[in-house]
Amino acid sequence: MTKISKKRKDALSKYDSTKTYSLKEASSVIKEISNVNFDSSIDLAVRLGVDPRKADQNVRGVVTLPNGTGKDVKVLALVTPDKEKDALDAGADFVGLDEYLQKIKDGWTDVDVIITMPSVMGKLGPLGRVLGPRGLMPNPKTGTVTMDVAKAISDVKAGKIDFKVDKTGIIHASVAKVSFDADKIYGNSLELIQNIVKLKPSSSKGTYVKSISMSSTMSPGINIDTNI
Repeated sequence: MTKISKKRKDALSKYDSTKTYSLKEASSVIKEISNVNFDSSIDLAVRLGVDPRKADQNVRGVVTLPNGTGKDVKVLALVTPDKEKDALDAGADFVGLDEYLQKIKDGWTDVDVIITMPSVMGKLGPLGRVLGPRGLMPNPKTGTVTMDVAKAISDVKAGKIDFKVDKTGIIHASVAKVSFDADKIYGNSLELIQNIVKLKPSSSKGTYVKSISMSSTMSPGINIDTNI
């Protein structure tokens, strides 16, 4: 039998694992049951009644969390020289083109988001095997391929995230940090869920949002009422 740690026992004693909580209740409970020694991320797992193998049910989108992510997002701007100053002024952590393409080719991927221009995408194509599995390949649908590089960088720094249903029909996304006030956790979570609901494919039949769970790093999951 697996031994339950003291911290996990403490967390389990502070909530009812068989209960379905409202989103507002869960946003407070998650703070009570998170007891690691760092400011852990709070994640939502939203199970959808879709078949991701069908192109018209491959739910994907972007959302700007009203209270930010709480993360220091590292942004690489792959831009032509005339856009470098705009990218730097907007807060990009790394700015350039050919030298960073070579670094990526050599295995460097120490960034969270890559933003680029349409004219540069041709050069990025060969790096798809490196960037794709890490979720770093820029995409016009998520606003990371654009002529307005400065705005894209500002949006990401302010809390814009992209989300996509995985092959099991679940969307996983980090929405806050445990240090956030419960109201901010609630606000960010609600914004994400509402955006997912808006993206319901017309071909999806039956229940769209099947379940929602909230957890933080190493915490138990909290079941959330899908009638939000």
